[in-house]
Amino acid sequence: MKKSKIKEIEFYKMSGSGNDFIIIDNRNLSMNVGDLSTFVRRICARNISVGADGLLLIEPSESADFKWRFFNSDGSVAEMCGNAARCVARFAYLKGIAGKKLSFETLAGIISAEVNENVPKVKLTDPSPVRLDKKIVIDGREFVLDIIDTGVPHAVAFVDNLESFDVFEWGRKIRRHDVFQPKGTNANFAAVLDRHRLKVRTYERGVENETLACGTGAVAAVLSAAERGLVNSPVDVTVRSGEVLRIHFSRKNDRFEEIYLEGKVKIVYQGLLFEEAYKC
Repeated sequence: MKKSKIKEIEFYKMSGSGNDFIIIDNRNLSMNVGDLSTFVRRICARNISVGADGLLLIEPSESADFKWRFFNSDGSVAEMCGNAARCVARFAYLKGIAGKKLSFETLAGIISAEVNENVPKVKLTDPSPVRLDKKIVIDGREFVLDIIDTGVPHAVAFVDNLESFDVFEWGRKIRRHDVFQPKGTNANFAAVLDRHRLKVRTYERGVENETLACGTGAVAAVLSAAERGLVNSPVDVTVRSGEVLRIHFSRKNDRFEEIYLEGKVKIVYQGLLFEEAYKC
């Protein structure tokens, strides 16, 4: 009896400051795995498959070096992810898909990037204006939130005792609060250390947990602090993994622009994905 050929998909696992992603080069559009949302949920599941905070597919673009399709680990589509953008920029350069200076298409717009060894720097799309002091009450506790969209929606709260703060519990409740429905929001909790340093912890929508880093969340916290007059560009943000993201920004006519996010990215491994990793 002839054995059936095992279908394999080449992938790379990369980490951007603790945010980890599965990257698949699908420029030939040959990947056939059925329902993509189900596929993503299964291979992003930790312990039973590859495990990651998200997955991205690299595909052809008529307006940039390539296009990505980005998925959160729960299978939902995300408009943007800063740390994934840094990972895909380094990946595209190392694989010869693009040069050191490159651009790629996302649902949030065209993202440009520059790769300098293992420290990619990406230019994000211009954010929405910061809305300060949105007050909500959860279980009798009042939170004062700053609201901003840095490619995806974020809420920022400045808190005391950030290390001991229950990010999962309060982040989950803020993320699902009625005021942010139907899409929900990412919830960031920040502490200002000085005019060029912050610490940030983030509960991410779509991952439904605290992650070790969130690039657009770090940017949201920095711009919120800048709107309050607490920081000046550039700002180094220490994330939950202990790594540091550097954020540059400028301001014109009461709007933030020229937003850059940079930090270390590493390739964890390259592998072949077997069907049993994502088929029931």
